[in-house]
Amino acid sequence: MALSAGITRDEAWELLKKYNSDAFHLEHGQIVEGVMRYFARELGYGEDEDFWGIVGLLHDLDFEQWPEQHCIKEQELMKDAGLSKELIHATASHGWSITVDIKPEHEMEKVLYAVDELTGLIGAVVIMRPSKSVQDLEVKSVKKKYKSANFAAGCSREVIERGAELLGWTLEDLIDRTIKALRTFRP
Repeated sequence: MALSAGITRDEAWELLKKYNSDAFHLEHGQIVEGVMRYFARELGYGEDEDFWGIVGLLHDLDFEQWPEQHCIKEQELMKDAGLSKELIHATASHGWSITVDIKPEHEMEKVLYAVDELTGLIGAVVIMRPSKSVQDLEVKSVKKKYKSANFAAGCSREVIERGAELLGWTLEDLIDRTIKALRTFRP
């Protein structure tokens, strides 16, 4: 039986826009949504692709207005909106060991935890490339920038590495798979 978010994708987009107006935050939600949809298909959860996508879209629902309460305030907002317990748990779990004690348990939650920061770092690498494209991006280019602590300093390497560990993947594998996910919908 497919998981239910308690909300359609269009309704989720409107909810995201209710609490977020910054173009960066809206685009980040869409990027993580696309990556989550890719992983749902690739990891054998195709029947839950919509759920995974909505988790990705709404994962930072509270971040723009309540960054100090990230993953805490969103639980309240989602509960008030009548969203499913599964969706609330999944989105909140990406704040594990940062703002909440909700550990990612399901593979989908582990993917969200791992790719949230990584998509930001990869996006920063892409901006620096002559092609401005993920289509010709290689793992070694991301790894080179990854090693520079000053590059995309807001993207936590610790969280990315912990996410890869939760999934049982190498860092290189996580980066490679995330690049492949981004290639399916990003120029």
